[in-house]
Amino acid sequence: MSAIKKITGWIPNSITCCNLLSGCLACIFAFRAYETIGALRGWQWTCVFIGAAAVFDFLDGAMARLLKAYSKLGAELDSLSDLVSFGVAPAFLIFNIMGHFSAEADAQTTWLQYAALAVPVLGALRLARFNVMDVGDVNFHGLPIPSAAIFLIGVAGWINDYYYPGNIIIAVLTVLIAVAMVGRFRMFSLKFKHFSLRDNFRRYILLLTAAAFIVMYGLAGFAWTIIFYFLLSVLSRRKI
Repeated sequence: MSAIKKITGWIPNSITCCNLLSGCLACIFAFRAYETIGALRGWQWTCVFIGAAAVFDFLDGAMARLLKAYSKLGAELDSLSDLVSFGVAPAFLIFNIMGHFSAEADAQTTWLQYAALAVPVLGALRLARFNVMDVGDVNFHGLPIPSAAIFLIGVAGWINDYYYPGNIIIAVLTVLIAVAMVGRFRMFSLKFKHFSLRDNFRRYILLLTAAAFIVMYGLAGFAWTIIFYFLLSVLSRRKI
């Protein structure tokens, strides 16, 4: 194998490692959720790094397709990185937000913070199932783990921009989004193989809707976007 081919083969994996590094940083900042660090609070930095991980997650796949640099190592590394960035990091974020907002009225339900750990546990099951069942399909079973993380970013935004509804409601929401990852319903892939309107109509609709939600609600708009994505997938069974 030529040196150029070896270097080319490692480009997608290097991007995947940036995904993992972003997820690790998100985990660190999640435990400093309400400290002001530079221009932002810790929970906001967590959202930034989860968002960065999502960008790297998109880019590594795109680069692998562009360079035709597929490998079993890359697939396993991608799943491990996704588990940290989109499973562990958002779970720590919700765990610490719940701890911060647990007032005396919620003192008896502080143990519900641990419901957040359902996200990495079921996220791991979802990723393992995807690796053996859904690779290469334009549709797949259950909510993708990056989408679950984006929903939880939206929940964090809602809590901090509007109000905290209590430990019970947040715990239920967190468990429901975790269970959705291992559901049997079919979801369409968000990855573009090309950019034709006909074959990507629902993807473009989702992007426009996401922009509208974010303009209206800020970070909380991400939660509404994932709800819309879920409904769009479930209500329409036609492949795209």
